[in-house]
Amino acid sequence: MTLATLSDVLQPALREGYAVAGLVTLGWEDMQAYVAAAEAENCPVILQAGPSCRAHTPLPILGKMFRHLAEQATVPVVAHLDHGYTAEDCKIAIESGFTSVMFDGSRTPLQQNIDDTAKIAEMAHAAGISCEGEIGFVGYADGENSAGTDPEEAAKFARDSGVDAMAISVGNVHLQQDKEGGLDEPRIRAIEAVTEVPLVIHGGSGVPVAQRRSLSQRSKICKFNIGTELRMAFGTALREAVNSDPERFDRVSILKETHVPLVTATRQVLQGFKPL
Repeated sequence: MTLATLSDVLQPALREGYAVAGLVTLGWEDMQAYVAAAEAENCPVILQAGPSCRAHTPLPILGKMFRHLAEQATVPVVAHLDHGYTAEDCKIAIESGFTSVMFDGSRTPLQQNIDDTAKIAEMAHAAGISCEGEIGFVGYADGENSAGTDPEEAAKFARDSGVDAMAISVGNVHLQQDKEGGLDEPRIRAIEAVTEVPLVIHGGSGVPVAQRRSLSQRSKICKFNIGTELRMAFGTALREAVNSDPERFDRVSILKETHVPLVTATRQVLQGFKPL
């Protein structure tokens, strides 16, 4: 069994100069492909259940799915709650066997975010698992605008919340379909100068691959969340499978054809986070 906590995989990454991918899951097919890709690349992987995933499948079921895959895997697998917005979200995830929870209080004032996140971190640590928090606000493509992370606030948040990993807003955007942007490296350097906590980039699909690789090896960014990039790969494979035979209706046979293309796309993502 290779079920791991977030700290189990991020602390070695911090020490040795690489990053771990937090892969956003939506169902069984992508979860399987992500673990298969991680095994092929011989690297850890973080399976993430975000709000859209939870709207489709209840947390207790997701916990069992993640843990089953981890038990069969040959590499460390983290079962991670992504963007838990309430203490109840996090409590249910912990009770469902998740090994890491991300509490998102980024829309609230600094002190409230610290206080609320500290309670979740305490609850997670009491259960022997990890906690990620967010300081600054990471916006959405064609949606809410970002609010960049202030380094002084990041230092206070890291110190007072007790988180094991800290998501920051440094030019990253959720749901971005291209890689034409880029992260604010001076802001990243200012933040990592005042904290030892592993840093996390949400919206990693929108970050140029060369910058992802460079920051993985030469910064305290130890986790990149990747969702949109792989959802696009899955969608392309699914569309091709459906269109290849208009008479076919069995979804199992259709979905099987997404596996190899998604494993290939995921391996390419994982390769960009490996050490030199």
